[in-house]
Amino acid sequence: MSKFLDQIHTLQWDDHRYYHQSRINQTLHLISALSFLVAYAFLFVDPAISGLIGWGIGMVTRQSGHIFFEPRTFDEINGVSDAHKEAIKVGYNMRRKAILIGVWLTLPLALWFSPSLLGWIEPATNTAGFLHDVGLSWLALAITGICFRTLHLFFLRSPLTGLAWAMKILLDPFHNVAIYWHSPIALLGGERLDPIHPALTTKGH
Repeated sequence: MSKFLDQIHTLQWDDHRYYHQSRINQTLHLISALSFLVAYAFLFVDPAISGLIGWGIGMVTRQSGHIFFEPRTFDEINGVSDAHKEAIKVGYNMRRKAILIGVWLTLPLALWFSPSLLGWIEPATNTAGFLHDVGLSWLALAITGICFRTLHLFFLRSPLTGLAWAMKILLDPFHNVAIYWHSPIALLGGERLDPIHPALTTKGH
């Protein structure tokens, strides 16, 4: 259990120091995390709404921060190139995210042109029904994406890494709120980048 928790801790720290140096990105991740917490709550009420909130708000704000605001040049703090970070990333790097986002954008179109998804589901008869089906399809995509990468990591790295990554993803909303709640304040104070100390970028920070 201690190895499992240490692995989660390491993944969280690497994710922060490598991919969340921008205060704007951190602020967007805070918004994303709060929306995901709402989505978690709706899993017990209406899972379709969870899918709509998680992807429509949570993922849009989260990935916008990475794409538009996070530095993609040489990482001076960690002493590595962006290409190196992308190559060793445990989860979804930008190339894998592009594929995932492509599927996400395709699902509403598929439901629009074939409301029954070629006979797999009961076709929606109104806008509310269509949005409900979109939300469920997005939720299914999220679950599939996590399960697929977890199993992939089982063989690529180890079962421990795969399970730790999956748990890290599920805990991200809580963790992001805990470490980025102050980011909007820092941003308003004129701080564009998190002053992560180079000495803290090693395991056991």
